[in-house]
Amino acid sequence: MRSEHQPILKVPTNIITGFLGVGKTSAILNLIKNKPNNERWAVLVNEFGEIGVDGSLVQGMHGDTKQVFIREVPGGCMCCAAGVPMQVALNQLLLKSKPDRLLIEPTGLGHPKEVLQVLSSEHYRDTLLLQTNITLVDARNLSDARYTEHETFNQQIAIANTVVGNKEDLYQEGDVGKLQDYVVKVAGQNTKVIFSEHGTFSLTELDSTNQIQQPVSDHHDHHDHHTESQPLASEVSMPERGFIKAINKGEGFYSVGWRFAETKIFDHNKLLLLFSALTVERMKAVLRTDNGTFGYNLTVDGLTETQLEECQESRIELIAEQLNISLIEQQLFNCIKSLDKPVNS
Repeated sequence: MRSEHQPILKVPTNIITGFLGVGKTSAILNLIKNKPNNERWAVLVNEFGEIGVDGSLVQGMHGDTKQVFIREVPGGCMCCAAGVPMQVALNQLLLKSKPDRLLIEPTGLGHPKEVLQVLSSEHYRDTLLLQTNITLVDARNLSDARYTEHETFNQQIAIANTVVGNKEDLYQEGDVGKLQDYVVKVAGQNTKVIFSEHGTFSLTELDSTNQIQQPVSDHHDHHDHHTESQPLASEVSMPERGFIKAINKGEGFYSVGWRFAETKIFDHNKLLLLFSALTVERMKAVLRTDNGTFGYNLTVDGLTETQLEECQESRIELIAEQLNISLIEQQLFNCIKSLDKPVNS
């Protein structure tokens, strides 16, 4: 473990990427669960939406007590604007945590080659030691042109040193071979392919000596979600009305998210009914309810609910190709049970 006065040098660093709903956050949570007790880890999380849920989710399950330090960069690809949002957040995270390992989770709709370019720049040459780039892929998606024709999906595979075929327990016969063949086609023969369930794989995969893939170009050819004149919804102060809403779009998807003041408590049973009826590509939430604080994760494979230790405010983010925002907001607000009392721990 690094002492307080040691310079931050050659921090082992892994990019863990993959498309929406493939299990990136679950993989990071599993890695943290198996982290050596004497190590400090830093996690930089990028989200497509502006609300920022992943940081609260990881913090609620582990927090600084396990020597895990989290920083979010919400609002689209964190490498936009010449990597400035990413560099600011990363520099602050490194100074605060002085980590023994850094994990970086780009948004499922971001361009990882440009994240890799920032990390490979002269500025971080002495600070970071780039190790295995890990890309999670659900092999079932290879039969869907929305994935195989999507630039980001293919780029995520192209920059990988190791591709993890996640959710193997849900595969049909032939899916394993399809993924192996597709990785060879997109990334070449030298890219390692392993398979996992629930985002679980060995810590030793982080330290692989595979040659680090380099970004193919430094051209930013995607939509820039960031605006310099307007702060992100994750950063502004909570208004008197007790909630903040943010809408984002790009890469063929829309997102909508809300932050709620800690005084707004949700009816646990109504939330479960609402979530079971949602039809979205992705939903993540950390919510204070009358039964405690929970983290929620909704993908095409179903809803998972996890009890959390703490949560200062409720946050929820949905991503889909189409969203009926007014209807979803009405249904969500109908789940609010109390406006003036804190949740019982």
